[in-house]
Amino acid sequence: MTSNRNTTSKLDYNLVFILILLFITSCLAIYSAQASGQYKENFLVKQIFWYAVGAGIIGVVMTLDSDQLKKLTWYAYGFGIFLLAFLIVAPASIAPTINGAKNWFKVPGIGSLQPSEFVKIFIILGLARVIEQHHLKNPLKTLQSDFWLLIKMGMVVMVPLVLIIKQDLGTSLVFLAILIGMVFISGISWRILVPMFSFGIILIGVIFYFVIYAPDLLEKYLGVGSYQLRRIYSWLDPYSYEGTDAYQLTKSLLAIGSGQTGGKGFGNRDVYLPESQTDFIFSIIGEEYGFIGSSVLISLFFLLIYHLTKVGMETKNSYYTYICVGVISMITFHVFQNIGMTIGVLPITGIPLPFISYGGSSLMGNMMGIGLIFSIRYHYKKYMFSTSA
Repeated sequence: MTSNRNTTSKLDYNLVFILILLFITSCLAIYSAQASGQYKENFLVKQIFWYAVGAGIIGVVMTLDSDQLKKLTWYAYGFGIFLLAFLIVAPASIAPTINGAKNWFKVPGIGSLQPSEFVKIFIILGLARVIEQHHLKNPLKTLQSDFWLLIKMGMVVMVPLVLIIKQDLGTSLVFLAILIGMVFISGISWRILVPMFSFGIILIGVIFYFVIYAPDLLEKYLGVGSYQLRRIYSWLDPYSYEGTDAYQLTKSLLAIGSGQTGGKGFGNRDVYLPESQTDFIFSIIGEEYGFIGSSVLISLFFLLIYHLTKVGMETKNSYYTYICVGVISMITFHVFQNIGMTIGVLPITGIPLPFISYGGSSLMGNMMGIGLIFSIRYHYKKYMFSTSA
């Protein structure tokens, strides 16, 4: 008996098509947003440039197979930690403080570079590596081994979280979202997860209690900044802060509401919303294309997440599956948080809408994550067997 085996490596054309649709949507929204005249910069041209850079990043990451990714993981993670630590001590000429936060490096000729956007991907790779190695070393599951895995995963996220939590609460929440998503897929027993997440929910309730009734204690013992507390207050009662901290939120609600069902049409906007090309790009889409256009964009994101889920379920490589879950968790949290904050359902955290909002660092980080998905499909082998006497 003989067998003929053919292997095929393929480009994920469905994912390419989804990215093209997101690219077109981003360009249309940013072109309309920059027409407000707040800045003289051409954000559309810059976004096209960053998409081109992102395509190059995908091309590079796609060539890396699982063995190469594993070898690079801790080098990339360590480099990310170094950047976050250096950001804290860097002089203002290199890392200026903007809106009370020190999140960006100033790079001549390029603009601002936010290292935390790349650290998200390094965390995903680190967690995937930790989970895989743990299961290889502990084939027999016990509560003790599961608890030890949870500690190791927590340590991977805790180091960058400590470095950034006081500067960027939004990104800190993304780190936690990635951790939670990957904890669920890690195989840790529910006898550990149920009490842990129950405690987490109770803790969130307690924190909200202190935010409302004892904010001084949060500032004193947890280092929560007053500007972060004002974001919560302006979310709970936006029209009491309409002229200050809730200015963008109230304008966003007005813009999206005025779009009604079908929108006002491309370029036909009446509500002035500053910085709308970044965090509040969804407000532009809501005003110009209404409920129908907004629903189409949300459906496009669901299609993206569904496709990433399908890739994660099809691969037989557990390491790849963990990576897929990390990328899905990151993108899903970004989408729900960004859209939620523009419609007043969630607090404003400064998290951009993936692939749509203007921003080089955010786009490159997301493209790096998508590059990992392309790598999974590119190196995934399909074997076809035939037999003959």
